[in-house]
Amino acid sequence: MRYMLLICVDENAEVPPLDPQPWVAEMDGRGVRLMGNQLRPVADATTVTVRRGETIVSDGPFAETKEQIAGFDIIECADLDQAIEVAAKHPIAAYGAVEVRPFWEA
Repeated sequence: MRYMLLICVDENAEVPPLDPQPWVAEMDGRGVRLMGNQLRPVADATTVTVRRGETIVSDGPFAETKEQIAGFDIIECADLDQAIEVAAKHPIAAYGAVEVRPFWEA
């Protein structure tokens, strides 16, 4: 089953420099990580909505929350338990949050 890991951090929190490469190397070696990347800061986000046929473009994220999505990884695991184990090993899990979301598979 495929899952998206949403890597969430408070952009104002003091997080020490993290090296994700050991995690990436382990998950790539295990064959569970399909792809992933860091995202640019939330200040660079653009939100697009359509209301009554009108396209509305806004700077910044749609959600006004303390934590923002800073990156993502797509993994393929046998089950949710394995996906949780993979997410718990992500270096940001100790400072932010890693949301595990299954893909809607037909």
